Amino acid sequence: MIKIQNNRSEIERALDYMEEEFEKLKMNRREYTTVMLTAEESLVCLMEHAPQDSQLEITFRRLFGNVTLSITAQGEEFDISESQTIPGDIGSDEMDEDMENAIRNLILRARSDSFRYKNKAHKNNIQIVVRRSERMQLYLTLGALLLSILLGIVFKAMLPEQARNILDTYVLSPVKTMFLNALKMIIGPVVFFSIVSCLSQFESLHDLGKVGAKVMGMYLFTTMLAILTGFGIFSVFSPGSPLLADRVTDAADATIAAASTTEVSILDTIVNIVPSNFVQPFLDADMLQIIFMAVLCGIAVGLIGDYSKTLKNFFEACNELFLKITTIIVRVIPLAVLCSMTSLVMTTGNDTLLAIAGFFGTFVAALAVMLGIYALLVLVIGRVNPLYFLKKHAPVMLTNFSLGSSNAAMPFNINSCRNLGVPSKICSFSIPLGATINMDGSCIYMAVAGLFLAKVFGVELDSSAVFSMIFSIFVLSVGAPGIPGSGLVCLSVLLVQMGVPAEALSLVMGIDSILGMFRVAVNSTGDVAVSLIVARTEKILDIEKYRES
Repeated sequence: MIKIQNNRSEIERALDYMEEEFEKLKMNRREYTTVMLTAEESLVCLMEHAPQDSQLEITFRRLFGNVTLSITAQGEEFDISESQTIPGDIGSDEMDEDMENAIRNLILRARSDSFRYKNKAHKNNIQIVVRRSERMQLYLTLGALLLSILLGIVFKAMLPEQARNILDTYVLSPVKTMFLNALKMIIGPVVFFSIVSCLSQFESLHDLGKVGAKVMGMYLFTTMLAILTGFGIFSVFSPGSPLLADRVTDAADATIAAASTTEVSILDTIVNIVPSNFVQPFLDADMLQIIFMAVLCGIAVGLIGDYSKTLKNFFEACNELFLKITTIIVRVIPLAVLCSMTSLVMTTGNDTLLAIAGFFGTFVAALAVMLGIYALLVLVIGRVNPLYFLKKHAPVMLTNFSLGSSNAAMPFNINSCRNLGVPSKICSFSIPLGATINMDGSCIYMAVAGLFLAKVFGVELDSSAVFSMIFSIFVLSVGAPGIPGSGLVCLSVLLVQMGVPAEALSLVMGIDSILGMFRVAVNSTGDVAVSLIVARTEKILDIEKYRES
């Protein structure tokens, strides 16, 4: 912190102080120039509205990686955004002064998203965000997660059941539902415009086909690895006891009913890709159909001659619009996490949690192994250091964990890819596609849960049954129905095929919400890893950006 007197001779000392602080941040030249101009004009602006020889206070504040410059001075409130007219003849002193005011106004407006002015107790204060930490959202989400667990335990211990139900029904669940609805609202447009703007960048259909084949091949490959990982880790730990069969309830009736009307096959999945009209896929949030339409539109944009450039600009503008809307909605993730996890901890029974702790541990261990497999693929196929990938994607994994939805995680995965140096022409196509067909975490879940429940009910699986189970998990992961709780529905379908009573689903229903969060974190990591590998094999990965911290 530094204090200066309100006179022109002190400006130099203040600027020297700010330059020293900016240099400590190791900013690039463009950032430094922009922030320095804003700081200088803010300082002069406050000096002009402060009493002569009064004091100005300049402070740098650092919190969780965020750096803020604060300048405070005595003075009455004024309109800092008021436009300045430029009267007078060119070359006059009046013209010079008004031109200076106009330029200053333009500089301050250019930083409006990181610039704040307020007047309190006859003191003017300007705050300039010098650097925003990308980890701020991570810290807030982690804090909300820990606080929610604490609140859930306290509410469960101190509040009667009726009070907990009222709190959950009228406070916690509505907030969580509104947040998820807001995300669902933009998923269709984000997927559509992202893919169209991506495909319009390819110069030929041959290039598109080559990239598309690599992406699909890698997704199918990681899906099989995930299934085999689930089987392998279960064989090591082998959780499950016949005693758990006594805990089966009728809580799964609704899910079983939904599963009985669900038919999933490769043929149905392929046939249903083509929609009967253009609007219904957006209303139903059918991702495969939206992707199909987006691919058609993206290819067509490049084939219509004179209108191509106009349409490319339009689709890119729409893509940026919906991604910006997403960033606005995302700011309330900590609140959504707080409400969602508090509700989960407060309403989940302790006996159920303890009974399936072994299954939960096996599932998490399999997911950890799958993350290691992604790192190995990045190293062997991508030929880059996987530590950069894991370190830079870790905050996004936590965000996706809190969302609990692969579709809702798409915008964050696309942004993560860009931070890793993956060009938009790859990630804008691979991420929406991966969110639909690449469900590695879900494959592990179905494998571990299926084997766990089979052991509980004493169902013996021979080699042909195991092969049939692997094939069913593969088909279910690609063609999972787009309905709420689809993970449980797919597991119910799998259990029936294995000869396990579908009512066994009630054993894992209590913690399916938190299991779903883990599944989404791994699903999204697989999508980003494949995008990174494909970009690297196509020799279009920005290595410098990938390695920068």
